[in-house]
Amino acid sequence: MKRPRSPLPLEKLLDRHRARLPTLLMNHVFYPMVDGRYLHWDTLRRLDPPGDLSSEEWWTGIKLSRGSLSRWIPLRNARGRPFRFMLPDSVQEALHRIDSRAGGRIGMADRVVNRQTRDRFIVNSLIDEAITSSQLEGASTTRAAAARMIRAGRRPRDRSERMILNNYRAMQAVRTLKDSPLTAEAVLDLHVTLTADTLRDPAAAGRLQRPQDDRVEVCDANDQVLYHPPPAEELPDRLKQMVQFANRDADDGAFMHPVVRAILLHFWLAFDHPFEDGNGRTARALFYWTMLHHDYWLFELVSISRFLKKAPAQYARAFLHTETDGNDLTYFIVHQVEVIRRAIDELDAYLETKVRQVRRVERMLRRSTDLNHRQLALLAHAVRHPDAEYTTRSHQTSHDVAYATARADLFRLAELGLLDQRRIGRRTHVFRAPPDLEARLESSGPVE
Repeated sequence: MKRPRSPLPLEKLLDRHRARLPTLLMNHVFYPMVDGRYLHWDTLRRLDPPGDLSSEEWWTGIKLSRGSLSRWIPLRNARGRPFRFMLPDSVQEALHRIDSRAGGRIGMADRVVNRQTRDRFIVNSLIDEAITSSQLEGASTTRAAAARMIRAGRRPRDRSERMILNNYRAMQAVRTLKDSPLTAEAVLDLHVTLTADTLRDPAAAGRLQRPQDDRVEVCDANDQVLYHPPPAEELPDRLKQMVQFANRDADDGAFMHPVVRAILLHFWLAFDHPFEDGNGRTARALFYWTMLHHDYWLFELVSISRFLKKAPAQYARAFLHTETDGNDLTYFIVHQVEVIRRAIDELDAYLETKVRQVRRVERMLRRSTDLNHRQLALLAHAVRHPDAEYTTRSHQTSHDVAYATARADLFRLAELGLLDQRRIGRRTHVFRAPPDLEARLESSGPVE
């Protein structure tokens, strides 16, 4: 990826165009956005400026309008210059939509809000986020294989599977941490979980890089350096400041929207890049901690890494635009709220499909009086995936229930003729839907 061209600092632009500045401010109205987009100089310089303006004069006016609306945060770059952001109208509209859809229960079907059914969706989401977040940083296994590993509880076969299992466990840990303030120790523990048995130096798990270490750099696919993180000797203080920011201890009483705080915390850890490896995964885990900590419960079901994986260049460009334009975090915020919006839209469609499928199976099984919601969910899955196999362990993991409960569910379905059963080895039973499962359900329902 090509590093975007950095604009001149605003003070130099003002000095260069000082003679024209009164005329510009009197006769031109400048806005932070251009045709609804928050443009970087690298894009704007290629556009035709309005009226009699030069590109630099146009950019100067835009920067002045952005600066008047900006807010500073405690994060600073290696030169000690603070980061800032503003919230364009498009971002504020997106934040309102996120609030109404992810923080409450407006429009959510009873089957999703219901705790028992929600548990199954949460497990699926944790698996999906674990896989795609790990794939963003190099894991190279398929989703199906990784999901089978997690559900079956088998040991990882290679580093890629270990990364995914680690990420799954870290996401589970985030759920348990969400009701507590963030601590530096919790951040380090998350990194230990995320990188267990995957680092060249195992001792680097949960350890900030030290001055004597080779400092990590951010490179593109061609190993060209895109970004140099701050010096290692600054990392302990930076971690302390980040934790204070996460816990709202550095806000001086000023309000900051929780979703914005989550996005900025994501950026903060990725910018500091304090660890030998696993910085991106840790940053995304902290994003989830912040969202859940502020009661955006729907984010137990949302995977943002799926969309970051689809367009990794846009993800990287949002970082670079921030770093190359005077530490303006608005670029990253704009990118991330769009990712969140798309993730929620996908979840809405996914849940609507799931609800329809569950209702369909319920109609097929309307004459049954003894099947629970877990058995209905398994049959819905089996209708859609006729080659799928189920074990007590996989059913237990999918629904977060006790082993005995999962075993009883499966054996009851086998007794009713809705699952075929075979034994592998001395103890393992594998269950599979019969080829005519849907026809059986449609014709007569379960056998009593």
